[in-house]
Amino acid sequence: MAKVDPAELSPEEAWKKAKEVCFDLLAVRARTKDELRKALRRKGFEDELAERMVGKLDSSGLVDDAAFAEQWVRSRHAYQGLARTALVAELKRKGVDSEVAAQAAGEIDRESEEQRARELVRKRMRSMTSVDEQTATRRLLGTLARKGYPQGLAYAVVRDELKNAGAESTLLDDAVSD
Repeated sequence: MAKVDPAELSPEEAWKKAKEVCFDLLAVRARTKDELRKALRRKGFEDELAERMVGKLDSSGLVDDAAFAEQWVRSRHAYQGLARTALVAELKRKGVDSEVAAQAAGEIDRESEEQRARELVRKRMRSMTSVDEQTATRRLLGTLARKGYPQGLAYAVVRDELKNAGAESTLLDDAVSD
């Protein structure tokens, strides 16, 4: 299929082509309004047409940033192990309003965040049988930091999981006060 310049199309044809672009994107996965706007802009559609198209999709219920954010948070927390702060940052990059992003990430409570951090640490520890405890501690803390876990929670989880695995030292005992 030849690439079409939207500027060369009639208004009706441009609308039809913009709709096709949006539907193709939405067929793959849910999108935010901002993602659709940017995609239309990249394809050469005028901002006014992009705004009208996104508004139409929004009013018809095909695009819903709040529903997108809730689904994104559940998925990325469960499968990627991301913490609330990392999820909010990702949603903001996708154009989701800060309040909507914070509300969606707020669905993850501290207990489930801690549980997911423990699962990540246990999984990572299996590949660290040949490293010393200090190296393991540094790597585990780095893993949790990259996933957006708060420092205090990361220290507590790593300390507990290393103790449960039979670690001898108390490297993190001074760093974390219970």
